[in-house]
Amino acid sequence: MQDLSRRADGSPQGLSPVSNTERIDVLDILRGFAIIGILLMNIEWFGRATSEIGTFDADLKGLDHAVGWLIRCFVEGKFYKLFALLFGMGFGIMLIRAKEVGRPFAAWFIRRMLVLLLIGLLHMVFVWGGDILHDYAFAGLLLLFLVFLSSRPSLRRFDQPEFFLRLGLVWMVFPFLIAATLGLGFGITSDNRSLQTLWAEEREIRAAIELLQNDVDADRPENNGDTLLQEEDEPVVDELPTEDLTPEASIAEMAREQYEDERENRTSSAEENRVFLDGSYWQVTAFRASDALERVKFTPVFSLIILLPVFILGYWLVYSNVIRNHRAHATLFRSMAWIGLGLGLAVTIAGLLIMQHPSIEGITPLPGVGFVLFMAGQYLMTAGYLGFVVCLLHSTRWHRHLGRLAPLGRMALTNYIMQTVILAIVFHGYGFGLYGKISRAPQMLIVLAIIIFQIYFSRWWLKHYRFGPLEWVWRSLTYMQIQPMRATI
Repeated sequence: MQDLSRRADGSPQGLSPVSNTERIDVLDILRGFAIIGILLMNIEWFGRATSEIGTFDADLKGLDHAVGWLIRCFVEGKFYKLFALLFGMGFGIMLIRAKEVGRPFAAWFIRRMLVLLLIGLLHMVFVWGGDILHDYAFAGLLLLFLVFLSSRPSLRRFDQPEFFLRLGLVWMVFPFLIAATLGLGFGITSDNRSLQTLWAEEREIRAAIELLQNDVDADRPENNGDTLLQEEDEPVVDELPTEDLTPEASIAEMAREQYEDERENRTSSAEENRVFLDGSYWQVTAFRASDALERVKFTPVFSLIILLPVFILGYWLVYSNVIRNHRAHATLFRSMAWIGLGLGLAVTIAGLLIMQHPSIEGITPLPGVGFVLFMAGQYLMTAGYLGFVVCLLHSTRWHRHLGRLAPLGRMALTNYIMQTVILAIVFHGYGFGLYGKISRAPQMLIVLAIIIFQIYFSRWWLKHYRFGPLEWVWRSLTYMQIQPMRATI
């Protein structure tokens, strides 16, 4: 690929960073909105084991329970998907600008994603194990491959906005179609008698597991330490008793296997709790590095199934000019707001009520039904949030108010990393050591303080500089040239 010509400031001609006058302000506002939601979600996992991500803390009570439940309902899974939409939009804007000036794009964007991947991995090891930047980088490379594949002469008929809209929707819906097919098959083949038999068997397994746990609890010495660490000393059960189990040997064997899986999960969480509460920075970093090796194995699957279809839809929003001319498509965004938030909230609540009810434990297939509904609600509510915010921006008054979030969004990378650094210092043992000691409701005060600080800090910073600090690093490494930092008047 040919070299790009250079501007006087050293940046590649035609692919220089977007100037303030060229930015689409709605995207910056949406990024600012999304960064607030991500902080609301992430803060829980600085005081709780990340190995439990995706589960609800059953020990929460009163106001803490209410806050945790509302966050799960309105935030969990919605805002990283909104960021994925925005990522796809950003890709589309950069690609269109490159085509307009006739400059190569692929090699530049690959460098951009490789730098983001590096930032994400470093963040994952040295700051916080719940990083998602490396997933975005991998999915971004997949999106680039897909878009450039469609531009090949033999496939150019697919290089149309309508194709990417259909592709994104079908890709997104496909896992739900598989789940629906499995559910349909289960419903057809399971009559009332077979369901009663299955239910009785699962209740026997659960009773056997509780019996095994009671035997272990009776043998465990008293642990007067922090409750976060109590599971750490649970003994391994080499020979689990079967004589008191009812009545089949197969039931005892299934109970043994499930008990061992649960014990392993508890042990893993207890070890993470111990390290993050009492460990030094380098002990915590070593733990994160080991954990990262396991987590990155799931990056291709997560990127391909969850992120890529959302990226594609974000790209469509730009390629079709829908987001650029959002006022001309007000009906579409109103429909997204009403249907996404209305139907999405109903589906989400239904999924949560099923997932969190104690009686469904071990009852096929109710946990799966709850999870599918909850996931469907995430996509619907993400679309609803996008439509709702865009509709608000059609009002001059709301545009002025929400415009305060634009600097927060322009520095999204810096603010995301800053949030995790602050939370790591507050919660982890090498900082203030408040891991596990601040419940869900008081955590919201920390969120409020961080967001207020970042709004004012971002506004001040961008008055003096063109980019946020990490955005500047990202761009300089991408362009392989130090970028001018000072804002021009």
